[in-house]
Amino acid sequence: MDYMLMFYESADDQACQNDERAGPYWAGWMAYIGAMQQAGLMKAGEGLQPPAMATTLRGAGSRRQVQDGPYADTKEQLGGFVVLDLPSLDAALDWAARAPCAANGAVEVRPVMPPPPGLPG
Repeated sequence: MDYMLMFYESADDQACQNDERAGPYWAGWMAYIGAMQQAGLMKAGEGLQPPAMATTLRGAGSRRQVQDGPYADTKEQLGGFVVLDLPSLDAALDWAARAPCAANGAVEVRPVMPPPPGLPG
């Protein structure tokens, strides 16, 4: 089964990407991603631009509201995701626990919905 792991970091942890802490920050993520790739589990994954680069759309009938920035101000921000092919939720949680952001942020683990019958998958 496919599981999506969504990585949430604090604003301070995301700031590490571009300051004097960038070396250790990226080394931790590269080791983690490399381990998933080496294990042959990773189907997809991407890092995301900072929340300030987001645009949020809310629709109400034919109207739409567009807001610059993330949907809500939260202490943790979505920084990226991976999709892994794993045998169980327990295996997904084991990989989530290894994420560099797990200590200070959060990792949401969610099964990927299979395509509806009749649609290519």
